[in-house]
Order: sequence, then C-alpha cells, then structure tokens
Amino acid sequence: MTPVDFTAFVDKLADVAAEAILPFFRTALRADDKNPSGAFDPVTEADRAAEAAMRHLIQATFPNHGIIGEEHGSIHKDAEYVWLLDPIDGTKSFIAGMPVWGTLIGLLHNGRPVYGMMVQPFTMERFTGDGKRAFWWGPGRDRRMMQRKLTTRNCGGLASATLMTTSPLLYSEDKLKAFRRVEAKVRLSRYGGDCYAFAMLAAGHVDCVIEADLKPYDIVPLLPIIEGAGGLATGWDGKDAIGGGDVIASSNARIHEEVLALLAG
Repeated sequence: MTPVDFTAFVDKLADVAAEAILPFFRTALRADDKNPSGAFDPVTEADRAAEAAMRHLIQATFPNHGIIGEEHGSIHKDAEYVWLLDPIDGTKSFIAGMPVWGTLIGLLHNGRPVYGMMVQPFTMERFTGDGKRAFWWGPGRDRRMMQRKLTTRNCGGLASATLMTTSPLLYSEDKLKAFRRVEAKVRLSRYGGDCYAFAMLAAGHVDCVIEADLKPYDIVPLLPIIEGAGGLATGWDGKDAIGGGDVIASSNARIHEEVLALLAG
C-alpha cells in the first residue's frame, strides 16, 4: 500500500475528530492543567475524546500501525506506518474561544513523513500535503466547498517578511534573545496561531514561523504541507525537524538562511 492510499482514511480521521471536538467549542468547558508546577498547559475533555476516537478508528482499520498521540501515549512506534496525532493543537486558543487551533494528523512511513493534515473544523478548513504538493479545502463565498493548491510566498528577504510565533512567553531567556534578533529584522511580527501559523505560511500569507520546544506530533503532520507548498522547515540548528524541539519554517531558502544566521547570533 502506498502513502497516497491513506488520503481518504485521513479524511475519516478528521471527521471523527471534528465530531468529538465541536460540541465543546465555545462552551463552559473545564480545562485541566498538565503542568501544575510550571507554565499552564491545558488539556480538555475535547482533546481526550478526539484522540480516543481517532485511535479507535486507526486500530480497528490498521491494527499493525503505530500511533504517537499527545494525550494517550504511544504504541508500536517502530511499525512501518506510524500515525502522529495532536487532537487540538492550540488548546489555549480553544478554551479562549479563538478559532486559531487545529487537529493535526501525520503519517510516517519507515520513519519519514509522507502525509499530513491540519483540520480546523469550526471554519471547515483542511490543509493537506504529501511533501510534493499541498492543498487547502474550505468553503467559498457561496459556502460550497472549494479546493486550492497551496504555494508559499516568494518573499525577497526578512525586511519585507511576516513572522509568527505562538508566544514569546514560551521561550527561555536565551531563546527569546535569539528570537528577538529575527523579530527586529522583519516588517511584521504577529503572535498566536500555533499550527494555524504554519498553515498560513503554506498558504502564502506568512513568511517565517519560529517555535521552541515542539513535540514530534506538533510538527510532523505539518512538514508534508509546508514542503508540499514549496517551503522548508528545520531545527534552529538547520538539522531535521522531524524530532520536534526548536523549529523554523520558512517560505523559501533565502529567508531560511537569514533566520538561521540570526538565531545562531
């Protein structure tokens, strides 16, 4: 079975996640803190229910596949095919009623990303990619569903670039200093967005996204979308971003090289 055969199945995963999540959005939903001794790290019943629904469908359909999920752990991590699931990337935005969150679904084949989706069920948008091509699916002006190929913006340099990060509050002191060096060079800097910022980079609206301390399920589902749209993503050290950690995504190599140099100091 080739990776492209999984596209319809990923749509089913997105559907069951949306069915679990949407009844909770913009309600009086309680959030538990996964990190009571440090920075607030919320998790909700919606997170847990959505991941459980996706895991059930994967295990019922492909029992030999591995799963790495944010809320319910990992199984068969060394399998030929491994799914990475982040049911709500941007839970802080979710509990604040802001629609800049998404469900992340990624697929590894022999350890390499081959397909990814970011679905925002409230806005009815889906961003997909296989590393070669990327697409947006969503409602048009007449509310009928439309498809559009994603292409990153051909930004000439940081002086005309738009930069995004989720929040400077998530950086250590040294990492914040490095981020500020980049921020000082760009035309526009915006905070918030989590996975939605990476989707906007693939769609050609943002030129660089910088994040720190990501987990693999935060970035692996986005890599085939970013690369399929013509962008690139690495660690702050220029190495592979598949393991998470400190990550940069850029619309083109010119921007990426400028950012890497500034982060290195």
